[in-house]
Amino acid sequence: MIDPVMFKTPSVGSAQTPRITGAEMTTVGTLPADFSEVLSSLASSATTTLKTGEAMSLAGMQGKVSTQEVVSAVMEAEQTLQTAIAIRDKAVAAYLELSRMAI
Repeated sequence: MIDPVMFKTPSVGSAQTPRITGAEMTTVGTLPADFSEVLSSLASSATTTLKTGEAMSLAGMQGKVSTQEVVSAVMEAEQTLQTAIAIRDKAVAAYLELSRMAI
């Protein structure tokens, strides 16, 4: 498990080190409040990346953008799709594992 972020206090000789929890980070705005927001953000950015890759490939066929830009956008879209498939597979595996548990 990942430990919370720890930082040293400026005072020397202090025995305690304060911890930053997820709730404190949310007020700053660096972390989403819950897991559903993380998944929603991830899905929307994946959709945007895939749409960009598709648009770039069409623009490449029309000769509006260079081949390098098309390849870069398509490779990024492919990596995003592979990541989404891996997350889906892990979620399905976790669901199946939970369904096999005796209650």
